[in-house]
Amino acid sequence: MNHHSLSAFIWSVADLLRGDYKQSDYGKIILPFTVLRRLDCVLESTKAGVLTEHEEKKKLGLNADPFLLSKAKQSFYNISPLDMKKLMGDQDHIKVNLFSYIQGFSVAVRDIFERFEFYAQIDKLAKSGLLYQVTEKFVNVDLHPDKISKSQMGLVFEELIRKFAEISNETAGEHFTPRICNATRNNTFLCCILSSKYAWQ
Repeated sequence: MNHHSLSAFIWSVADLLRGDYKQSDYGKIILPFTVLRRLDCVLESTKAGVLTEHEEKKKLGLNADPFLLSKAKQSFYNISPLDMKKLMGDQDHIKVNLFSYIQGFSVAVRDIFERFEFYAQIDKLAKSGLLYQVTEKFVNVDLHPDKISKSQMGLVFEELIRKFAEISNETAGEHFTPRICNATRNNTFLCCILSSKYAWQ
């Protein structure tokens, strides 16, 4: 699957949002969910080791952060026992479990989702009765690094931003990226993860 077909598939989430969301708001859902799913896939292979390491270091009263980063083999980690596939197993508690999952990420990643104002969007999706369906849609997208390369993932994200901007009748990136650009001044990690140059771990 090339990046154009992949971004088109991800963008098909708009079919679920139509009627409950304005077109100009589609990106507020699609962009952070794309980031979340990519991170979910990137961490999958080291998840069990990170959870074990976290429990061991917590018992010893040590600062687990450097150990968890080492175990995750990334510049971020997640200590929640949940992942996106497991979220599908409890439809009645999808909102609280998704919040809990996001809170399990290391600080830099949580900052990304705060800058997306993702918690407010999750709450709105839940009130609209769409949260489970939207989450399931992204669970069915395979964004594992062995399937989608760093450069491909960067291109996908750029394509999504462009489509979002077109819908908003603005120049590509203008609607969404100022908040991201402000964030990058104080958050190198955010800059790296949203850049196709360093693209997506």
